[in-house]
Amino acid sequence: MVNSFPKCQKCQTGDLVPLSDFGSQGAPIHYKAWACTNPACGFNIKIRNGDLYIDEPISDGALHTPRLR
Repeated sequence: MVNSFPKCQKCQTGDLVPLSDFGSQGAPIHYKAWACTNPACGFNIKIRNGDLYIDEPISDGALHTPRLR
């Protein structure tokens, strides 16, 4: 079965894809954010500490420094 993602309502070109993360205790958090696949659009919606954030700036991660464990 092929996954079908909703069209971005902002640009009507990209799809909204779900993103997951891990909580502070390491538990997976599924569908924590949704982001448009069209780089020119950049629409995103996120849940952080129970609050909803829309259209926050997106970085490419090139300057990200991994945490040492």
